[in-house]
Amino acid sequence: MILKTIGLYLFAGALFFAGILHFVYDSGFEAMIPDFLPFKYELVYITGITEWLLALLLIFPHTRKAAGIATAFFLILVLPANIYAAAMGIPAPGSEETNRTALWIRPLFQPLLIWWVLVVTKDAPWRRTYDTLDEQEG
Repeated sequence: MILKTIGLYLFAGALFFAGILHFVYDSGFEAMIPDFLPFKYELVYITGITEWLLALLLIFPHTRKAAGIATAFFLILVLPANIYAAAMGIPAPGSEETNRTALWIRPLFQPLLIWWVLVVTKDAPWRRTYDTLDEQEG
């Protein structure tokens, strides 16, 4: 249980830090978005804020399980940008150039991140408003 808790907080901390990096290295993240998508900088900022919110929601027991599922879904949604960056040789945000092999580590690592967040949030209580109301009435 202690390893799961440590894993949860490490994941949430890393996710929150990744959100910060979206604002610090916004140009680097913007370059990872294919040209056919509009509002590239806005997407970078939205994904950064989303990472902050998900990280915070992972911390609270009442929102942890839903946040874990939402985080897994989010990681699936951003996977195409990571694949695009690797395929096009776009350097990691904050770097001038990155080894092509290193660029492919990121998208290949994504399934591990998805597994990680689902494992550390698996046994969290699932709270729904109507369940809580039923308990109060009964």
